[in-house]
Amino acid sequence: MTTVDTVRPEDEKLGWLPSLGYGVQHILAMFGGVIAVPLIIGGAAGLSGAEKGLLVSCALLISGLATLLQTLGVPYFGAQLPLVQGISFASVSTLLTIVLGKGGGHAGMQAAFGAILIAGLIGLVIAPFFSMVVKLFPPVVTGSIITIIGLSLMPVAAGWITGQATINGKPNPDFASVGNILLAGFTLLVILVLMKVAVLSRTAILLGLVIGTIAAFIVGKGSTDSIKGTSAFAFPSLFHFGAPTFQVGAIVSMTVVILVIMVETTADIIAVAEVVGTKVDSKRVANGLRADMVSTTVAPVFNSFPATAFAQNVGLVAISGIKSRFAVALGGGVLVVLGLSPFLAGVVNMIPQPVLGGAGIVLFGTVAASGIRSLSKVDYQGNNNLVIVATSLGFGLIPVVSSGFFENFPSWVDTIFGSGISACAIMAVLLNLFFNWFQPDEPESPSGLSEAPPLLVTDDELETLDRGGSL
Repeated sequence: MTTVDTVRPEDEKLGWLPSLGYGVQHILAMFGGVIAVPLIIGGAAGLSGAEKGLLVSCALLISGLATLLQTLGVPYFGAQLPLVQGISFASVSTLLTIVLGKGGGHAGMQAAFGAILIAGLIGLVIAPFFSMVVKLFPPVVTGSIITIIGLSLMPVAAGWITGQATINGKPNPDFASVGNILLAGFTLLVILVLMKVAVLSRTAILLGLVIGTIAAFIVGKGSTDSIKGTSAFAFPSLFHFGAPTFQVGAIVSMTVVILVIMVETTADIIAVAEVVGTKVDSKRVANGLRADMVSTTVAPVFNSFPATAFAQNVGLVAISGIKSRFAVALGGGVLVVLGLSPFLAGVVNMIPQPVLGGAGIVLFGTVAASGIRSLSKVDYQGNNNLVIVATSLGFGLIPVVSSGFFENFPSWVDTIFGSGISACAIMAVLLNLFFNWFQPDEPESPSGLSEAPPLLVTDDELETLDRGGSL
């Protein structure tokens, strides 16, 4: 492996073979998340198996092209950071509402794609102005957001391990089976052991997924169904479901989703910059958002959905220590190949969900740990920063622990605050403005919560305790 001297850590260049390995590792870590959205939407729309397969291939293709744009960049487009782009989960509930509201089928898909196209263009126009909020993200805000990114992803890992409680309205007999949980635990154990071996630590996730998949086949939990009847190459037909239709209500609701995605992408850009140890200014955030939005706008042409930076891969950057954007770009190239080859996509899809879940525990936990590390650098003395962190984390966890918390509110409220990441980001920014911008001076008498150590336990009281006394 060779490295050239660079100014920015993300510009590190590795050999082709190591870069390809690290890139594939990123793809395996996010593959389940990419294919989940098209399968959910396709199933709700009542599409055939072949049409759902088309949605999956298109999602992989768009994710790969978006990753290449985000990592390599062209003038005004791309943050040039090791960010993997994928299909956003934030859009699922709104897309389901649009698709089902039009009766499902091709008509529902046409309305959904039309809404995405217009909303993506709106996001592209406002991206330069939206990026100016980067100055509103000091460590007390970014640390809270990064922490909640990791915590909000943990249910995804748990869901991969347990599976769905019901399938087609019927109880799933394999839900939370001991065998699946043990398989996930075995995968996690393999990854942790490999991390102890210096020469293998950087590819621990990749090797863990491979070994976990082999183990799954040995114990009878593997399947080759994903490659049956697939072709080696297939270029997706443009606007396969027909010309998009444009409905005002659908466009408005999808625009709200785009704003949420832009908040999450901004947070992911800042998070990966924190992990990499590089600087991010408003111009760079704007470039990243424009790449996000142009990918989202093009996605409907290729029968796909809004693209965004995938938070789970931020944890992989932290674990592997590989900060090179060029390695992630190679991973994007692999995604493009998978999108054009249903057979190869099926091979990767042979990785059982519990195996992905075992890897997800350490991946997503690392993101949360990175946020905690950022929060440890925040000054909590003589200010209300502790209140900002506490409230932001609590508010961000509400939709994670109670998914229907906002379901009786207007749909736009549920869309915005139904995402733990956007809920935490909005609350953290607003509280930081309230406490540290609008009232920048240190309060004469901070709250007991903010000043807990010095106010609630005095030096005299500590001395009494040291002597064996009581308070």
